[in-house]
Amino acid sequence: MSALLAGFFILLFAALILLLEALWIWWSAAHGSAARRISKRLRLMAAQGERHGERIDILKQRSYSRHALLEQLLRRYRAPALLDRLLLQAGVPWSVAQTLGSMLVLLLAGAGASLLLQLPWLMRAGLFLGPPCLPLLLIWQRRQARLIKLEEQLPEAADFFARALCAGHSFANVMQMVGEEMPEPIAGEFKFAYVEINYGVPMNEALYNLALRVPLTDLRYLVIAVLIQRESGGNLAEVLGSISRLIRARLRLLAQVRVMSAEGRMSAWILCLLPLGVLLLMMVTNPVYVRVLWTDPIGIRLIWYALGMAAVGVLWMRKLIRIRV
Repeated sequence: MSALLAGFFILLFAALILLLEALWIWWSAAHGSAARRISKRLRLMAAQGERHGERIDILKQRSYSRHALLEQLLRRYRAPALLDRLLLQAGVPWSVAQTLGSMLVLLLAGAGASLLLQLPWLMRAGLFLGPPCLPLLLIWQRRQARLIKLEEQLPEAADFFARALCAGHSFANVMQMVGEEMPEPIAGEFKFAYVEINYGVPMNEALYNLALRVPLTDLRYLVIAVLIQRESGGNLAEVLGSISRLIRARLRLLAQVRVMSAEGRMSAWILCLLPLGVLLLMMVTNPVYVRVLWTDPIGIRLIWYALGMAAVGVLWMRKLIRIRV
């Protein structure tokens, strides 16, 4: 590697670091805790000053971008709506435009690196397509962790509803109590549904939006029970208590299944990562021996066969160890 190319890589690395730092400073100034506190204080002052005769427009659609032209462009397609729903379910304070912008920046960085580095075409394709998927993987991981936490908090919320309904509170008031007294993230979801009801959204639609934001089967059972009780009547507190016991029993069974399948999951991870580890070790110790795999046509064919068999094995092991309860 020449000194000119090494200097170019150093300058490119420094530029990326400065770009990330600038983005972080902009994000902290526009969406940080101090900016949120100031925005909240301004909204409260505006509400106090215009309390009489004010006209409030509540937009049920989430904004995709701050720019009107980009907002109109993103509204034409279905993919931004799916991405916005994923962001809403993950509880990430990002907009669709910010997520797509970060993916575009990573795509350009990966494209530049894949063109500059002398790598096999398969590794170049991975370097080109891999970085733009990192934001989606991060959002998906946040979504899964948040849904698991919501599922663990749901039995306590159902018991809270049952006890409060037995005490004589209305269902909307209990939603407010859950939003104020229970921990996050379940408190924020019920608080948002209560705010929707206060702004004139029908109860059925607010509960439907709640089930859309939290795609859990147990929560949908709770929503269906409430909707059926509103139409046909019945003892809602007893039904919610039964749902709470059912959720707890299912979670206990799911924990037992995870313990029993832990060995199979560990074996699956080892079998998936072992070939990659051996390949990286051989590339470090004896690269000439491994280079045949992407320089010779037979080696390239063997790589494709290995990737296909590994994909089939991963899917098969995933099907064996993933037990739905």
